[in-house]
Amino acid sequence: MSEPASEPSSATTRAAFLNGFAAAWRSVFAYVLVGNYIGISALAYEFGFSLPWMVFSTLLIWAAPAQVILISTLTTATLLEVAIAVGLSSARFLPMVAALVPVLKAERTRQVDLLLPSHLTAISVWVEGMRLAPQLPRVERVPFYNGMGTGLLSSAVLGSVIGYSLAAKLPPLLATTLLFFTPMAILMSAARNNNTLIDRLAFGLGLVIGPLLAAQKVKLDLMWTGLIAGSISYAVHRLREAMR
Repeated sequence: MSEPASEPSSATTRAAFLNGFAAAWRSVFAYVLVGNYIGISALAYEFGFSLPWMVFSTLLIWAAPAQVILISTLTTATLLEVAIAVGLSSARFLPMVAALVPVLKAERTRQVDLLLPSHLTAISVWVEGMRLAPQLPRVERVPFYNGMGTGLLSSAVLGSVIGYSLAAKLPPLLATTLLFFTPMAILMSAARNNNTLIDRLAFGLGLVIGPLLAAQKVKLDLMWTGLIAGSISYAVHRLREAMR
C-alpha cells in the first residue's frame, strides 16, 4: 500500500526540521566537525584569510577537503585551476545525492524542494540521513534532512569561529591532527552501518586494497579502490543471488 500523498502542514515541517537539527547535535559528527574545523580555520588563519571569509567558504562549499584545497592553493594557483581542483574534489557528492533523492522524495515533492538537501549533503550528513530518514514518514524526510544538515553545518561554523580565535595559540601539529577527525568518524560510522554482505565485503576490500595501491603509488588510487572493491563485491552478491 502506498503512503498517502498529503501535503505536510507547516507545523509538521517545522517539527521535522527541529527534530533533524536536534538529531545532528546528538550525533558524534557534530563534535567531530567542531574539532575538524578548528584545524581548518587555524590553517586559514596561517594563510592570511579572514574569519568572515572562512565562515562564508564553509557555508558555500561545505566540504572539508575542498576547503583545505581552496585555502592551500588560492594564493599559489590561478582561479581556474583552483576552481577545477575544488570541483573535482566535490564531485564525489554526485552519486551520494543520486542515492539520497529516492529516499527523501515523496509523491508531491517538488524539484525545488530538493535543492537545499542537495547543497547540505556532505559525507557526515549523508551517513546520518541515510540511517535515520527511512524511519520517518516520507512527508517529513526533506525537512528532517534539512534540519540535520543545518545542525551539522552550524557545528562546522562554530568550529571555524573557535579555531580562528585559537589559531595563534594552537600548535601546528595539533591543528593538523584535528583534520583527521572527520575521516576517522566516517570510517567508524560506515563500519557500523554495514548490514549486508555486499556492504561488509566492499568495506573490507577497500581497507585492504586502498593502502596497497597507495603504497605502490598508483595514480587515482582512491578511484581504483572503489572500482575494484565495489566490482568484486557486486560480482559476489550477484553470484550469491543466482545460487539461491
